[in-house]
Amino acid sequence: MSTSFRELEVWRKAMDLASEVYRFVRVMPKQEEYRPTAQLVRAAISIPANIAEGHARATRKEYAQFISIARGSAAELDTLIELAMRAEFANPEVLRPLAERIEHISRMLNRLHARLRDPPSNPQSPVPNPHGAP
Repeated sequence: MSTSFRELEVWRKAMDLASEVYRFVRVMPKQEEYRPTAQLVRAAISIPANIAEGHARATRKEYAQFISIARGSAAELDTLIELAMRAEFANPEVLRPLAERIEHISRMLNRLHARLRDPPSNPQSPVPNPHGAP
């Protein structure tokens, strides 16, 4: 078991993604500032925040629940990025890399969630070591 959520590859990638979303929303049209912009930021922040909170929980079941919430936030963020592409808030070449990162993080979260739902191989270890989640 890792000692800190900061060691988790999926958390680090989610933090990088959240930072990129912050940079992206700075260039969105001002009239969208309080509509999709705020929602984009909330969804992006929710991913690493829920990974961290889940990691701090005492049981695999609780951890899995927070990873499930992070998965939902990733899906929400993916939808908002797709909307931004369709509404032409930015050049698709700017948004596609964000969408690809979201997809990669979503796959990592799916694998972590599956590991958490499986019975532990060592009953003394309440949560799996998610470092290997590529």
